Amino acid sequence: MIEPDRAPIVSIRGVTKSFGPNQVLKGVDLNVRRGEVVAIIGPSGSGKTTLLRCINFLEEYDGGSITVDGVEAGYRDGPEARNRRRRSERELSRLRADTAMVFQMFNLFPHLTAAENVMLGLRKVRGQPKAQAREIAHRWLARVGLADKVDFLPSQLSGGQQQRVGIARAVAMDPKVLLLDEVTSALDPELVGEVLDVVIELAEEGRTMILVTHEMAFAREVASRVVFIDAGQIQAEGAPADIFDRQPNERLKAFLARFVAFHRSARARHEAQTRQETT
Repeated sequence: MIEPDRAPIVSIRGVTKSFGPNQVLKGVDLNVRRGEVVAIIGPSGSGKTTLLRCINFLEEYDGGSITVDGVEAGYRDGPEARNRRRRSERELSRLRADTAMVFQMFNLFPHLTAAENVMLGLRKVRGQPKAQAREIAHRWLARVGLADKVDFLPSQLSGGQQQRVGIARAVAMDPKVLLLDEVTSALDPELVGEVLDVVIELAEEGRTMILVTHEMAFAREVASRVVFIDAGQIQAEGAPADIFDRQPNERLKAFLARFVAFHRSARARHEAQTRQETT
């Protein structure tokens, strides 16, 4: 894996976010360096996906600061401003293209082919001519193993293939940061590997990525750093070996123990169901 640059491309300072009376993020601080792959883990409801969506400004953060390559995400003013001004939709579209997101549920347009889904942002946001956008779309679909599916609609693709279209769509924008939100959680177990293999290839190229994942073995393999979030705060962070093997944080230990027990049970249920279906 390429050694990350020391300069942060994403800087998060004191970020807070509430939904009504429920404060989901409680002063999160995090730097992500160029070329770094940061895996965010934690229990459900801990704020992982909300943090990712705040970076992309799909959710407005209430306080603090998020900058991407030195530019405040979502707002024209810094956190010191009393009444911050939200950026225009045109500005947000350009900034979101630099923090392209791959969603848990694919979010493909059902009436567009695989190639057209990839082309859409290139045409509407990057302003590229149709022929150039199509060439880029075909190239990236080939990179994710879908060269023969460019003219297929999402309904004609498996879940794993749809997620690979989602990855191609995001990476085709040439973002500064790639955000991946539980990209395997909606997939059948046998389809998970084909998506993770694509993400590993992107990591080996030195792309900057922030990914929320429940795949602990994957986080250990691909991440340069793992961040554990619980109750809206970062409780621990470090190299994968430190997080999974040498971590003294009791909340993290408890989470990993519960996670291992849950997934052993889920795996046993899946294997039992598979045996029943084949008999």
